[in-house]
Amino acid sequence: MRRLRLCSVDFLNSSPLVWGLVHGPRQDAFDLTFHTPSACAEMVRSGATDIGNLPVIECARQGLTRVPGVGVACHGPVRSILLVTKRPLDRIATLAADTSSRTSVALARIVLARRYGARPGFVPHAPDLDAMLEQHDAALLIGDPALRVNPEELPYESLDLGGAWVEMTDLPMVFAMWAGPRDVVTSDVAAALQESCRYGRQRIDEVIAVDGVQRGFPEDLARDYLTRHIVNELTERDEAGLQLYLRYAREEGLAPERDEAA
Repeated sequence: MRRLRLCSVDFLNSSPLVWGLVHGPRQDAFDLTFHTPSACAEMVRSGATDIGNLPVIECARQGLTRVPGVGVACHGPVRSILLVTKRPLDRIATLAADTSSRTSVALARIVLARRYGARPGFVPHAPDLDAMLEQHDAALLIGDPALRVNPEELPYESLDLGGAWVEMTDLPMVFAMWAGPRDVVTSDVAAALQESCRYGRQRIDEVIAVDGVQRGFPEDLARDYLTRHIVNELTERDEAGLQLYLRYAREEGLAPERDEAA
């Protein structure tokens, strides 16, 4: 019997999710590859992989079953979903969005529309802040490229979209979860992925020292990010935040009328 194929996001925020699959007792259980969030979504859609660590907006769009209790979320500022703008937030007309993003593009649309009354045009763009802002009013960076930017050193206004969501709703923001077709996401598979996350969070110092440093982040930045900003073990409150996000996404025409994912 072939091993199940998994694709995970190649960002530091997802490293704890896969630590047990790469370094722990489950390291031979799955065929694991790493890609951008948008690529993972397309791989699940096309059948090129069985289960993905996916943008939650794609879980809804594809009607997938989510693995409960684990993912990538924030309970305040997230540091790695960054909107940078040359104009006031309520006057943004065009926004260059990182091509790897799905959930965060929808989040930017929701926050800008509901909080600032802005509905800019979104243009896909490689994650190069200078190039993005050369032709557009604002830019959206996610994941490791966003984490490499220090907002305090920018000559422009910036908005942490995770923090903006929490401030706007008083609920967590969930960005990504493991998901796949209902018949593939069995209880045994879910248990293995939950166990991998626990393994990683219990060894967060190891994740920081190994993966954070290998990605070129100063150890203190990686530690602050993974221990103060990123949440990988999800609760009912995270689920409530996710359901509100999906409701807003539906109201903005960004997700199907009913979230079929479990």
